[in-house]
Amino acid sequence: MNRLHKIIVLVFLMVFINNTFAQRDKPVSSINKKAVKLYKEAIGYYDSRNNELAELTLIQAISKDPNFVEAELLLAYVYTDMIQYKKALACYVRCMEINPKFFPEVYSSSAAIELKYGMYEKAKQHFEAYLNFEESPLMMRDLAKDGLRDCNFAIEALKSPVPFEPINLGDKINSPLPEYFPSISVDGTKLLYTRRLNSKMTYTGFNEDFFVSKFDGKNWQQSVNVQAINSLTNEGAPSLSANGRFLIFTSCANPVEGYGQGRKGYGSCDLFYAYNVGDNWTKPKNLGAKINTRNWETQPSFSADGKTLYFIRGIGRGNSRQQDIWTSAITKEGLWSDPIKLSKTINTSGVEESVFIHPDGKTLYFSSNGHPGMGGLDLFMSQKEENGNWSKPKNLGYPINTFSDENSLLVSSNGKLAYFASDRAGGFGELDLYKFEMPESARPNIVNYLKGKVYDVVTKKPVPAHFQLVDLVTGKTVVESYADEATGEYLVSLPIDKEYALSASFDGYLFYSENFLLTEGTAHKPFRKDVPLQKIEVGKSVVLKNVFFDTDKFDLKQKSKIELDRLIIFLAKNKSVTIELGGHTDNVGSVKSNQILSENRAKSVYSYLIENGVPEERLTVKGYGDTKPIADNATEKGRAENRRSEFMIVSK
Repeated sequence: MNRLHKIIVLVFLMVFINNTFAQRDKPVSSINKKAVKLYKEAIGYYDSRNNELAELTLIQAISKDPNFVEAELLLAYVYTDMIQYKKALACYVRCMEINPKFFPEVYSSSAAIELKYGMYEKAKQHFEAYLNFEESPLMMRDLAKDGLRDCNFAIEALKSPVPFEPINLGDKINSPLPEYFPSISVDGTKLLYTRRLNSKMTYTGFNEDFFVSKFDGKNWQQSVNVQAINSLTNEGAPSLSANGRFLIFTSCANPVEGYGQGRKGYGSCDLFYAYNVGDNWTKPKNLGAKINTRNWETQPSFSADGKTLYFIRGIGRGNSRQQDIWTSAITKEGLWSDPIKLSKTINTSGVEESVFIHPDGKTLYFSSNGHPGMGGLDLFMSQKEENGNWSKPKNLGYPINTFSDENSLLVSSNGKLAYFASDRAGGFGELDLYKFEMPESARPNIVNYLKGKVYDVVTKKPVPAHFQLVDLVTGKTVVESYADEATGEYLVSLPIDKEYALSASFDGYLFYSENFLLTEGTAHKPFRKDVPLQKIEVGKSVVLKNVFFDTDKFDLKQKSKIELDRLIIFLAKNKSVTIELGGHTDNVGSVKSNQILSENRAKSVYSYLIENGVPEERLTVKGYGDTKPIADNATEKGRAENRRSEFMIVSK
């Protein structure tokens, strides 16, 4: 329920509490008998929800007595009930003119309507007048204070507009029907969104379906219905994973049997998921009881690291529903954690919706009418601080935000482009999707992109491996996901200028180990790193590229334990495998010193594995010194590759 409706409903309740309308025998201000008779008839019509007759009768009453303030007030509420706010405003203003002290809430009601239509100076004047009443209780004091706050914010925002030039996405995306809630893959090549179709098959008279379009490098192609996901009931608010292969979306219950394609939910609307394998979507499944409840769950946003979900939960029903942003993370066991509501820094007593977590994992965009804004739902951004708290939300400014409701914001991976839905003039009909260049002040952090393919090193066939990227400084897993089952491809976004350990594993294969510093890669030209996997066979070896020692020393560095713990997991899964731990050096220094150093380094790895539960009989140790180079010792790069720890399969 927005602020305008809250104020109007409270006015209505106050009116009845004060018996302004309820008691027909109570004296009224008019002495014109015909006017009073018509007024009482109008109350009867209004009680029976016949607004049209109530309106006509009240107009007649006012024609008999133009200063009949009670009739003007009731007519204002009739117009409010009929969603004819500008007519209601004229009645409220007339009430103030007839008797400025008749009913204080008239001022707050008129101010709420004026705020709704961007009449900020007038709204401010009337909110202030309302708050200055002292002789009577003010039911809407807090709401009026919020309204006054928004007026002051809006008046200042109008003085400093931000750059904003929205461009319609064109007729390949938009139609005469409403399009909204866009979602886009991090490489910017796949756009998925909701379109509301007219339908005689549903009790609501419409059906929300997903449409998808691909970008050819210059233009969006003709969008097509995602038939594998869509049903005869509603699908909406899609959230694509970074690689565009995993989809979380909202599907709502339909009382008509069979319309939901067998989808069972826990409440009115639930969150579902589906995978894209090759070019085909799997059958959607419910995200489960941890995420979904008997309440209303919708508008998901799945983080690019594949670990965290943000979504909207509405508690209650209809206009009394409280909407807030909630979050849940995938645990080590692969299950969703118990969702928690974001703090009061983000959530308010008003409405929060259209949540979007940027691929940087730290910048949150959302709509709210509870923070200082232009009136209605405004777009805000907040960034996660080092301590895990969210910063104070920042309004994106005018004219991105206006007195109308703004939502459905999507920000591209590079932070330069934003997409949103609008019914502004000049479109193809109702809501259309638009793009605009995001102002510098509202952009997220810079992220880079890593793309590759996991494949069998011999057959070259794709392998749907599990892969992880770990920040070697913090030891935290930054991304954890799976390569595509049909293609073996993966695509992830990562913070820049950090050192990462990349690993990939799949049953029957040796795990893959890589170390790199990500300093390049954009959404359209990601940094490429393919992942060849070897079958578990005797004689095959893996270079442990994330095992580190100081120069000429054999004490394991702390960050080496990430890699060695992965080796421990590999051995636990493959209990019949025995391995040789090998140490290697470059050719700098004497043969004897290199031999001793390589042996000691291999023994350090051996000791760590034994200390962590690996049986001795599964391990052997050997130092090779500089006898088995894999690169040219004439260059520093080659020497660095030759200084390595390995493990080799001895038996399986």
